[in-house]
Amino acid sequence: MAVSTLCENSNEVFLDVSKLLLTYADNILRNPNEEKYRSIRIGNPTFSTKLLPIKGAVECLFEMGFEEAETHLVFPVSASVEQLKFIRESIAAERDRILRGEQPTQPPQTASTTVSAPGFLSPPILPITPTPTQPQSLESSMGFFVTLQSNVEHVMVYDDTELQKKAKDHIPHERLSALAIEKLNQAKATDPGPCVIFFFIECKLGMEDFLVIELLSWFKKAFFSWVDCLPCHHCGGPTQTSGSLNPTADDLRWGAQRVENHYCETCKRSTSFPRYNSPEKLLETRRGRCGEWANCFTLCCISLGLEARYIWDSTDHVWTEVYSVSQRRWLHCDPCENSCDKPLLYEVGWGKQLSYILAFSKEEVVDVTWRYSCKHSEVLSRRTRVEEAWLLRTINGFNAVKQQALSPERRKELMDRLLVELVEFISPKKPKPGELGGRNSGSLAWRIARGEVSNDLQDSSPEVQEYVFTPTVAEKSERLFHLRYSAGSDQYCRVSNRGEVIDGWEQGVWRKDSVFRKVENDWQMVYIARTEGSSLGRISWKFDSAPRGMKIKAVSVTARSQTFHSGRVAWSLRSEKMAAEFPGDGKTQSFCGLSGSSELVIEAKLSGGEGELSWQHSQLFRQSLKEPEESTFEILIYLDDV
Repeated sequence: MAVSTLCENSNEVFLDVSKLLLTYADNILRNPNEEKYRSIRIGNPTFSTKLLPIKGAVECLFEMGFEEAETHLVFPVSASVEQLKFIRESIAAERDRILRGEQPTQPPQTASTTVSAPGFLSPPILPITPTPTQPQSLESSMGFFVTLQSNVEHVMVYDDTELQKKAKDHIPHERLSALAIEKLNQAKATDPGPCVIFFFIECKLGMEDFLVIELLSWFKKAFFSWVDCLPCHHCGGPTQTSGSLNPTADDLRWGAQRVENHYCETCKRSTSFPRYNSPEKLLETRRGRCGEWANCFTLCCISLGLEARYIWDSTDHVWTEVYSVSQRRWLHCDPCENSCDKPLLYEVGWGKQLSYILAFSKEEVVDVTWRYSCKHSEVLSRRTRVEEAWLLRTINGFNAVKQQALSPERRKELMDRLLVELVEFISPKKPKPGELGGRNSGSLAWRIARGEVSNDLQDSSPEVQEYVFTPTVAEKSERLFHLRYSAGSDQYCRVSNRGEVIDGWEQGVWRKDSVFRKVENDWQMVYIARTEGSSLGRISWKFDSAPRGMKIKAVSVTARSQTFHSGRVAWSLRSEKMAAEFPGDGKTQSFCGLSGSSELVIEAKLSGGEGELSWQHSQLFRQSLKEPEESTFEILIYLDDV
């Protein structure tokens, strides 16, 4: 019974919480027709700070007859008053016993004991022994609790069906779904059973897995934009962050408790940057930093029918997880970085000192810290903000409320998933190549200030991409490989392969080093440039005809590049038979001395420039966003039989 669980707390805690529980019960018994006494607001400070974190307290309310109703616990008119009286008297009897100095009927258990209440899934504790720490202060635990409570309440907004419809109206979901199906079919054509290995079990990939990737790409490249400092609303010049401004009534309406002051030194005026917490408002503004990105992206996922949860990291970052039904696991998704299933990105790539990472959805709160670390012992030594037992009890309390109304089938499904997660957490992962780089969202100065850049900005070793174009059956038949790329649409068109479209410049790259695609929304221009702080950027494409038993007869290349000040772009082409340089002036360059070659690499090196903006002074494929279909890079390779 829940009263027995309540007795496991210290006498002092029991006396405090039992007094509150008796008050709730007595108010109903004395005023059976008063509606206000039958409802307890979950966000009420008394309830959320004095009752919710206490082991067994919420369970007692459920056993009294209270039921969950969105933001409140409600004692229905149909509930049994006799049951309420029974639980009330049981609590009162234990309270009297303690006040008389007698031992409770149920001896206290260890702090790590977990309990189950109706509708509540109690997770087993990880096989990790917490490092002994000093007892936490009440201020520390309550501050942590308020943060958790805020996230618990916030994610409920994603369940608004009207809001989901608004989000879906912004998403080209039919096009993204078609692309996802196309990518899945391509994967099946290459490998009839595309799968990943997870806990030594082969998991087939599904259409939803590819849809998540397409949604991430669209959100990053076409929908949302990053904000360091807004341009001055008066003169359009650069601004600098200078303290805060008072939020307006409209700011507060959309959850912007904090408004940044972006000050222009030129015209001496301020531009306000409200940090909106409403995903509905973010569908309109479509800009912000990681908080706004993750907030809006999580809503977009849910609006497409994907099961998603909001991830909060105590070291100041947030992102999303999406459940893969086909793989039977949660996938890390960071819209700021356009990254999927790279959970060690933050610890290994960014160098973050992780401690607490929690997942929030309408149905559960889960401590997912261990998914994002390969250094469990180091993380554990930093988890000193609250006691582990307190954190577990607090999460249990939230879940007791969230899961009370779920069906037995759904509760079992959540438990099965949780057990899979816990097994995953036991063994630290090994970093993958895509998890080794630093952060790419935000200005260089901002990333350096946060310590979220790779260890060596000048590292000249290329990032591994290794995509190689090989002739398809259609291209072999036509004896022609014809590829076009448009920076505006960020798409390759494989003309000779029935017009196949490949989204994303990175998807066709063989090697790249310190380059990225820059979108200038103010000027409506786009191009590929060096990353800030790098002295050299390189990008290359590779073609290999050997797998089809063919050789290269001749090549034509049309490349557009542009330089400013002392910026330089050097284009080159090399094969087994020759090496040559050519200008990227937008004119077609033809090469005929490749007879007998099967491999071809085309490379561009970006360097030079002046001052802090030197990275912008050498550009590839500069193009207006208003002309996205125009080709900025084109390759024709004429083939022959070996």
